[in-house]
Amino acid sequence: MIRRIVWLALAAAVGFGSTTATWEMNTYQDFLRGKFSNVSLARDGQLSLAPKLDSVFAPDQPEIWSVAKAPDGTLYLGTGHRGRLYKLDARGRGTLIWTADQPEIFAVAVDSRGVVYAGTSPDGRVYRIENGKAVEFFAPGARYIWALKFAPDGSLFVGTGDQGKIFQVSVSGKSQVYFESGQSNITALAIDSEGRLLAGSEPNGILYRLTGPKKAFVLYDANLPEIRSILPSSNGTIYVAALGGSTARRAGNLQSTGAGSGGTMLTAPTTTITVTDSGAAAQAELKPPKTEQPKTVQQQPAQAQTSTVSTVQTVTTVDASVEKSAIYKIHADNTVETLWSSKEENIYDLAADGNRLMFGTDLQGRIYRLSADRKPALVAQTGEGETMRLIESEAGLLAATGNMGKIYRLANGSAAQGYYEAPVHDSNTVARWGRLSWRAQMPPGSRVSFRTRSGNSARPDNTWSDWSDPLIVASGSPVKSPNARYLQWRVEFQAGDAGATPIVDSVSSAYLPQNTPPNVRSISVSAQPKTGAQATAASTAPANTAFSITVTDTGDTPQTSTGTPSQTVARAPQQQTQISWQADDPDGDRLVYTLYFRGEDEREWKLLRANLFENSLALDSDILADGRYYFRVVASDRPSNAIESARESELVSAPVLIDNSPPVVRIAEPVRNGNSIEITVDAVDQTSPLRRCEYSFDATAWIPVEAADGVTDSPSETFKIRLENVRPGEHLIVVRVYDSAGNAGLAKIVIR
Repeated sequence: MIRRIVWLALAAAVGFGSTTATWEMNTYQDFLRGKFSNVSLARDGQLSLAPKLDSVFAPDQPEIWSVAKAPDGTLYLGTGHRGRLYKLDARGRGTLIWTADQPEIFAVAVDSRGVVYAGTSPDGRVYRIENGKAVEFFAPGARYIWALKFAPDGSLFVGTGDQGKIFQVSVSGKSQVYFESGQSNITALAIDSEGRLLAGSEPNGILYRLTGPKKAFVLYDANLPEIRSILPSSNGTIYVAALGGSTARRAGNLQSTGAGSGGTMLTAPTTTITVTDSGAAAQAELKPPKTEQPKTVQQQPAQAQTSTVSTVQTVTTVDASVEKSAIYKIHADNTVETLWSSKEENIYDLAADGNRLMFGTDLQGRIYRLSADRKPALVAQTGEGETMRLIESEAGLLAATGNMGKIYRLANGSAAQGYYEAPVHDSNTVARWGRLSWRAQMPPGSRVSFRTRSGNSARPDNTWSDWSDPLIVASGSPVKSPNARYLQWRVEFQAGDAGATPIVDSVSSAYLPQNTPPNVRSISVSAQPKTGAQATAASTAPANTAFSITVTDTGDTPQTSTGTPSQTVARAPQQQTQISWQADDPDGDRLVYTLYFRGEDEREWKLLRANLFENSLALDSDILADGRYYFRVVASDRPSNAIESARESELVSAPVLIDNSPPVVRIAEPVRNGNSIEITVDAVDQTSPLRRCEYSFDATAWIPVEAADGVTDSPSETFKIRLENVRPGEHLIVVRVYDSAGNAGLAKIVIR
């Protein structure tokens, strides 16, 4: 966890903010994202020297796909992508014993007599290698041989793809289809404590238990595509590793470019299979993965009956936002619990270590230990692409890796020295580094020293500074790395007396981020009607209005009347000018604004408002006379920074036309010609061009009129109104002219 804590800070030099932040690492998840070399990470977030990791054998192959141990302890390694089989003796001496005519050896098994069997792909065949000679033992007609496992009776189970079948081959070489899963691939095989076959599939991540030919029971339907590894225990518990990165899919893609017309297909047709299940005969469907977990699978009833199962193979799409891999524990009563899961790492193999579980992943070839309380500890990191297989041996736990293929041994004693590199920290801007401090337990003779480096690219490269000289004062050592946006630290461990390891459990670094100026992105000015009390006050303001007196004659004795004022029709609420702006601060600082204005023909800015914390200001439209104006917004981050380091920026608007005055409209004396009347209208606006003219005849609907020159587009225009077939009598003509600001000027004339 990386926490940013705001402290009370001293004034900083110009350009740097006034609040100190800290980068602190002290939990398992904090440290897990770093790089480990001979350093372990305990489940409670403590760094210490790891068990010694020795490189035992390097066959110069990209992948070690499979490992099998013979009764005498000899190991046999199946590799890719040259299809080579190696023998590794107890002393760590490796020998090439066979090169297949296929590029991949995904599966190796050794029988009780020490005879080796190897499965090749992508032209799936099983070979028996004895006394330096390889003989084809079984050809299932499948593309892939994913897993080989010997049964207690000496027969060999063969897990294949791309039709997801399991074959059983007797010692004499006689074969039968033991189970058709309807899946694309059978990816893992194991024998449980009662001698029953366990099988894992892809792409629906189903774990089966088989009690005989075509007698299968689904133990678990995982929500990840591939069952990668199966580890049965003597008490009936089964540990299962599942992953979303699908080794079968990955390995198939390796061959797709060279497979010719028979390229890799990871989907299978609809298949009807016969599955023996305990209980009444019934039609059942092997369903695609569910989202909920864990699941509880019912125990088999006592009597077994045969049922036909129609299985539709479904390809699972893996969502990067969900778990990438997981470890499941299936209890003897078939209940299931999830022991561990990850969104970042694929798990490849499991191994037992007493009452603890070991597993390997693809994140720099890591090896983890999972305790009984389900808390993981990072034991070692090989630095390779992935830890593909884990093998128990008398010399210690062995790890087979891929990308490059090597065999490592995890020794009992700790390494004499090692180092850990923290993940790169992003301060979001150039920062001035303060002190690095840490908490550590230091046995006699042990030593830890820290180094730092900095740069302005997200990943360390040759543009970064060199590692600094060692920092040795735990309570706070000044960081000498150059000011930059990114920082990384590294701690070097040295074992003490009798190999005792120092332990680091917390590291923090203080820094002062550069104060980045705010950004004023836009300014907009608009006219809006007044609302609320403003509109009420405007509508009730005194107006230059004529009043008349109405006297009613009732025939009674005349009386003096005080007069009745005529009703006044109020104007629409007055307009106001709304000035708004958009601004932000890269550091997230609180901003304060100052607003200025200047007329087009003026030289100096006038203060309109200061200390504004809102992003807008409303003004009475009448407060500025008609004309063109500029507005300037100055944004400052001083509410969040010391005066010495506060930054500001500004933006000037485009010219804004303020026009509050309506056009002046004059109507000339009408010219009558028979039953037609022609009226000439002149309209002038002092500020903006005219946009529209319309008239109303005897208070009927408005009728538009275009300017005499054809286009209404200048501050002064003449309009001609021609009325035809005007009936005799008195008529009212009202003319209304708008300018570009929406102001309307009106005039009327009465014709008789």
